[in-house]
Amino acid sequence: IIIPAYNEEASIGKIVSEALTYGRIIVVDDGSLDNTGLVAVKNGAIVVRHEKNHGYDSALNSGFVKASELGFDVVITMDADGQHKPELISEFIAWLEKGYDVVIGIRSRKERLAERIFAWYTKVRYGIEDPLCGMKAYSMKVYDKLGYFDSFNSTGTELVVFARKEGFMIFQFPFPIN
Repeated sequence: IIIPAYNEEASIGKIVSEALTYGRIIVVDDGSLDNTGLVAVKNGAIVVRHEKNHGYDSALNSGFVKASELGFDVVITMDADGQHKPELISEFIAWLEKGYDVVIGIRSRKERLAERIFAWYTKVRYGIEDPLCGMKAYSMKVYDKLGYFDSFNSTGTELVVFARKEGFMIFQFPFPIN
């Protein structure tokens, strides 16, 4: 379970401890100025640390690299701010176990107009309803087949579009956000 985090000291401990029920946790501390990484370690996470803030996509990329190094078969991504309930992880796992290669969460609301416009475009073009949702699950075979990251500066979006183009099985389901 990869959790990119920047200055999330207040929420990361609870998220890590609740998510540990479902698997190993990789927190990518993206140059936080607070104790995000320390709190994550104390609560049981593996922490990858960026010395400077490189942004969400770079943090995701570092998490996938670490997951690949550790030999994980599946990766689930979620946000560090608490908007994704860790108990949702079991639903993502269940869909992967049914044979899907990518599981995409569809948030109950999108915060910004740009997100709504981009979601409309990807739905029309690729049948992907919420490509910017931070909670997704991937078989690592999708990542391994792509072989590189981030030509779009949107790692999660790049993987789901790649998966769609390559014929991987994708499942999408709506869930409420906090």
